[in-house]
Amino acid sequence: MNVLVFCEHNPSMDSPEGKAAYPEGLGECLAQLLRGAGHTATLLPMDEQGVHGFTDELLNSADVAFWWAHCYHDAVQSEIIDKVVDRVHRGMGMLFLHSSHLARPFLRLIGTTGFLTWREAGERERLWCVDPTHPIAAGLGDFIDIPQEEMYGEPFGIPAPDELVYIGWFEGGEVLRGGCVFKRGRGKLFYFNPGHETYPTYKLPAVRKLLVQACEYVAPKQPVSGPLGCSHRDDFCIDRSVKK
Repeated sequence: MNVLVFCEHNPSMDSPEGKAAYPEGLGECLAQLLRGAGHTATLLPMDEQGVHGFTDELLNSADVAFWWAHCYHDAVQSEIIDKVVDRVHRGMGMLFLHSSHLARPFLRLIGTTGFLTWREAGERERLWCVDPTHPIAAGLGDFIDIPQEEMYGEPFGIPAPDELVYIGWFEGGEVLRGGCVFKRGRGKLFYFNPGHETYPTYKLPAVRKLLVQACEYVAPKQPVSGPLGCSHRDDFCIDRSVKK
């Protein structure tokens, strides 16, 4: 499948801790993970100037998109957000990672605040699987331990997930609905809370397996309906250039 990886680059990634966690870059780590699973992955960097390298052609061909962002949510061009949200409604899958609970496409799709409690303490997180039969959790056992992670806790301003796969527990006692599936239009999206930029969470084999399985789960089972700029009704694409 074709996957787009929207990934922010911020100053924390250039710190000694950030460089030690992802010397190749966090976005490139995610792209390499997907390529290793046999998919085509295109990295689209984000910074305080917005998204770079985006084209309608890339989005038109995407089956799934990953979105990792932290500091520059408001810098992303509104036109890109509109097109990504439209593509999800038409059937594209999406994964929103870590601080992307405040990304503008995520908020548009879930319709709530996305607010949560947080504490950057580098504590252990244990992700408890609450749906062992779910394809995203296949072969991963009862839980996944992450040695160091930023604490994200309830209350979490999201609607009730359509499918709850994981609940995260932290050493301070906090919990979070940290692995959630939402269905929007013809598309599915998965929110996954781990992945702070100064901890090598995406290097962990269990997390890598989970992300690949989540990508394959939210991928459309039939072609995404209609090209960008069309408006669909049921299974039809309306050509507004036709005069009646």
